[in-house]
Amino acid sequence: MQAVPTPHPAASRSVGAKKSNFWKVALRNRYLYMMSLPFVIWAFVFSYYPLWGWLIAFQKWKPGKSIWEQKWVGFDQFKALFQDDLFYQVLRNTVAMSVMGLIASFTVSITFAIMMNELRGMFFKRAVQTISYLPHFVSWAVASSIITRMLSSDNGVVNDLLMWLGLIQQPVQWMGQGHLFWGIVTVSDVWKETGWNAIIYLAAMAGIAPELYEAAKVDGASRLRQIWHITLPGIRSTIIILVILSIGNLINTGFEKQFLLGNNLVRDYSQVLDLYSLQYGIQLSRYSFGTAINIFNSVVSLVLLFTANGIFKRMTKESII
Repeated sequence: MQAVPTPHPAASRSVGAKKSNFWKVALRNRYLYMMSLPFVIWAFVFSYYPLWGWLIAFQKWKPGKSIWEQKWVGFDQFKALFQDDLFYQVLRNTVAMSVMGLIASFTVSITFAIMMNELRGMFFKRAVQTISYLPHFVSWAVASSIITRMLSSDNGVVNDLLMWLGLIQQPVQWMGQGHLFWGIVTVSDVWKETGWNAIIYLAAMAGIAPELYEAAKVDGASRLRQIWHITLPGIRSTIIILVILSIGNLINTGFEKQFLLGNNLVRDYSQVLDLYSLQYGIQLSRYSFGTAINIFNSVVSLVLLFTANGIFKRMTKESII
């Protein structure tokens, strides 16, 4: 009869010690766990529990029946999605506006944050910072009206200014030219979110030790050298984390700004995946088709997130996972 090996006493003590330490830490941090409990419940109810609705994408869903009484159609909704020429046009618009917004947002936000960090007059610095992030609190419904009026060919501020400078001879139909729509959305988004995004970088810059700047001054480094060798390396981790998260949300651009700024003249350039899901899914009662589009968004977002995280982890040894 084969003897059953007994666990080593040292291994048993190690496991017991780990369990004891876990409960000690949990008991010591019990109030922090209690404070985080509502947010965990919120995330489960609104982010994880609704995932069971993904089953609709594999059915020909009709209202009035339970999900188990629906007709199962397998991957038919996804086949219809990938065979639709409009889907690829919408995907092109989504990726183009997302990439342009990603590059412009990070470039302008970091540059603006560095400029704010270099200002020495506290009153002027706080005034500029407050004014810069106020557009973030303006809804896209209001912001789109402001942008449309400024770009109007009938006494619009932009056209009047360009004509006064002699750069154009007659008003330009900014909102009626499809090839300009991506740029208009990108600039509008930068104007609205630059001040708000810069707050994160300013907070990271505040954590850089002042002694580093003092030592650089003693060595004769100019302000540009200090920015390049101290400020930018000091916020590198923050930049990498935000870039990874932004890449993960690359195709989840929403639809508010495209819906409100778009019109029939620029329809081929303004439609994005979320708007496509709304118009050709929910509004036409094609709930299964709309769910399939959203699943595609989620899967691509996960792939982009893990890919970007792996690339940055290999190149910079920094990641979010």
